[in-house]
Amino acid sequence: MSSLSDVTPADACTARVVDPEKVALVTDALPDAETIAELAQVFGLLSDPGRLRVITALLEGGEMCVCDIAAACGHSESAVSHSLRLLRANRVVRVRRAGRRAYYRLADSHVRMLLDLALTHVGHGEEGT
Repeated sequence: MSSLSDVTPADACTARVVDPEKVALVTDALPDAETIAELAQVFGLLSDPGRLRVITALLEGGEMCVCDIAAACGHSESAVSHSLRLLRANRVVRVRRAGRRAYYRLADSHVRMLLDLALTHVGHGEEGT
């Protein structure tokens, strides 16, 4: 009788590398470690529901001041300011000052596209059920 340690999962590889050309192609195409770390940072920022509400508010409302973002999201101005500080430090949002007010907007079209795609992806999953 065989033990559990003798059982090999059906999807386990029996060879160390099956397609060396494909592995080399993918390895060459992978971003460097610094880029991967920055990407993980951005996705980490986007993984917080509060920050995601702020970003989505900016996606829908365009340029907005902190008090309007807070009102739209149902968060305190302090929480929104903190979120915006993190998002700005990571180039997700930009700020424009007008007197004593600060107006925030998404940093560029790439952020918009990323959010649009994520929202489409989530909506697509709901339609498929």
